[in-house]
Amino acid sequence: MAISLASQPTLRWDGDISGSLWMIDQTLLPLEFREIECRDVETVWEAIRSLRVRGAPAIGSAAAYGVVVGMQTISVDSDAAGFAERLVQVTEYLATSRPTAVNLFWALDRMKRVVAELDGSTRAKIERLLKEARTIEIEDREMCAAIGRHGAELLEDGQGVLTHCNAGALATAGDGTALSVFFAAAAAGKRLHVFADETRPLLQGARLTSWELTRRGIDTTLICDSMAGWVMREGKIHAVVTGADRIAANGDTANKIGTYSVAQLAKVHGIPFYVAAPSSTFDMSLASGDEIPIEERAREEITCGFGKQTAPDEVAVYNPAFDVTPAELIAAIITERGLIRPVNSRTVVDMIGA
Repeated sequence: MAISLASQPTLRWDGDISGSLWMIDQTLLPLEFREIECRDVETVWEAIRSLRVRGAPAIGSAAAYGVVVGMQTISVDSDAAGFAERLVQVTEYLATSRPTAVNLFWALDRMKRVVAELDGSTRAKIERLLKEARTIEIEDREMCAAIGRHGAELLEDGQGVLTHCNAGALATAGDGTALSVFFAAAAAGKRLHVFADETRPLLQGARLTSWELTRRGIDTTLICDSMAGWVMREGKIHAVVTGADRIAANGDTANKIGTYSVAQLAKVHGIPFYVAAPSSTFDMSLASGDEIPIEERAREEITCGFGKQTAPDEVAVYNPAFDVTPAELIAAIITERGLIRPVNSRTVVDMIGA
């Protein structure tokens, strides 16, 4: 089924403050395209936790709209104390959905701040929350476009580029982070050949990235994660561009598990490794990547992926969802504000702020 993500955004709000959040169920792709409706905060939490919506910017937008959904249970006649109590309940609950993507916490903090000093009725406060959630979505779309413009300058016509996991429209409210670089380069007339790692164990590269790229007319080849080094040695890859889920103040970057390995391979083969991420993905409270919490997910994702058991019941399993790439392996971080390079604490502060 050929679906345009321009006409079918990853997530969207339908209605006023009594409306609902709709999002693409990414666990069904690429074989089935279906939107799910979230009419309560529990459904939003489950969608984030189960990866129906994923990608740091999209998680942030989903959480922002999730706050609005969660506040719908409170009476519009409720007093300020009742509103504040419910807001704490909703934001703290959503914060438990996933630990690594900082955009989740950034969005929740932003939603709390906009109504912290706001006078007026409960209805007016919920309307303000909805306005802020929409603003977060719009800003993300604009940031994706700017990231694409800055990143496209790093790539040359005819190059082969590797990407890992999915950092496209499915992960954001716009064209993506890493994938927006490819889309912008193509729009500028540059012909790229993108190699997409399948991204074990949940195959976001195979299921999602290759789905997006082929529908946008980008020349794409899917490879197993373990093939990346050999394809680099064959001279088919000239740059690597990935997204990010959290970036520490020194530029250390957390992204989908396997990214660190790709960065090391790129270094060995003399290939620039780029990270594309909006300023909201930086966590300036963390001095380095050593402080980034790494989510560990269920063993069944490895032993029984997509319903077929591939390992014995008694085997021990370790399933971290993310790893951290040290700043020294990153040639540049592509943000909506421009390029951070070299990547270190000083250049990050200069671009993002303390």
